[in-house]
Amino acid sequence: MGKTIIEKIIQAHSDEPVEAGKIVWMRLDARTARDFGGANVVKNYRAHYGDTPVDDPSKTFFTFDLVTPANNIPYAINQQLCRDWAKTQGVRVFDVDMGIGSHVAIEHGLAWPGSTFVGTDSHLNILGAIGAFGQGMGDQDIAFTFRAGKTWFEVPYTMKVVIKGELKPPCTPKDLTLACLRRLGASGALGQAVEFYGPAIDALDLAGRITLASMMTEMGGIIGLIPPSDEVLAYCRQRTGRSDLAAIHADPDVRYTQEIEIDITDLEPLIACPPKPDNVKTVREVAGAKVDSVFIGSCTNGRYEDMKAVADLVRGKRIAPGVVASVVPATREVYAQMLQTGVLQTLFDAGFIISNPGCGGCASGHIGMVGEREVQVSTSNRNFAGKQGPGDIYLASPVVAAWAALTGKITVPEA
Repeated sequence: MGKTIIEKIIQAHSDEPVEAGKIVWMRLDARTARDFGGANVVKNYRAHYGDTPVDDPSKTFFTFDLVTPANNIPYAINQQLCRDWAKTQGVRVFDVDMGIGSHVAIEHGLAWPGSTFVGTDSHLNILGAIGAFGQGMGDQDIAFTFRAGKTWFEVPYTMKVVIKGELKPPCTPKDLTLACLRRLGASGALGQAVEFYGPAIDALDLAGRITLASMMTEMGGIIGLIPPSDEVLAYCRQRTGRSDLAAIHADPDVRYTQEIEIDITDLEPLIACPPKPDNVKTVREVAGAKVDSVFIGSCTNGRYEDMKAVADLVRGKRIAPGVVASVVPATREVYAQMLQTGVLQTLFDAGFIISNPGCGGCASGHIGMVGEREVQVSTSNRNFAGKQGPGDIYLASPVVAAWAALTGKITVPEA
């Protein structure tokens, strides 16, 4: 029987025969801790291994992205604890100015197609966007990986999702992602890897692939794997400096747990209503609802392409009176692109608040929080009660969010 993408990736990093359902030891190309959880990783490491060096400092990193820069004393203390320990270990810190760790990993070539990457981020499976294996783990588990350079893992079974049809404006990769979430629900991919195929998938740029991969956690999946396009491969080769990178493909005779087809031929803009990410409806169904605030950013929609889409819509306009609209770029590199191309100026002129790079509101440590009875349209990936405050959060694309900012209500975007 043939092997799935995830089986092939893990097999290349294990000395044991790999098959779905089996627990194996897996070598790691990178292991990380972020500012949330990082201090506990250090404390666990010290408790179990003392001053013993980490397995390989060149493969071990800290990425600060949640409360950046620290806006409270506990976070400032924890971040400095990580910095000090990293110096003693020779470990690199991507500090508070760099942005979201999973995005930084892609930009800086820390992950590549076929690589293995773990950390304290529940959305590290975003690396499926480049055909890599990424996984969030607990503080003690990550402390162990720092010391051992490997981890045990149960090889997941895989399901196949085929997208039928093409993605057409005003729909975006976020709408495609919400269509998948509407079909699969919060547990439709529970404990499994998902392989995505179809013309619409092939046509996605890196930013679009990141959007889709970033919400596999909300579908219950271990990871969503998208075979890299030539464009994505070229990007990864340039970022890693490696010309030998290649896409990992499933064998033709592989057996999936199930194969699902999702038709987006007549797709219209979608929105996830409170209080769950899988409470997906068409924007048309909830159009007219008053909006108090708009948040554009997060690991799901914080790329330059997302920001440009918003800027193109709001250029020469102003956000509606009474609406608080905020933007958080995913990384320093994205922020630089916004500066260099005039996107930041356009958003500023339209009345947006633009913050430094980071996770933004969904981390409860940045702009993007909501108060009681406040209604927000957010491009993030979660809208559970209390996640960003006691108000109501609707999850939507940057395009839908931009229209909400301009009109002060949930609005069906024009093509």
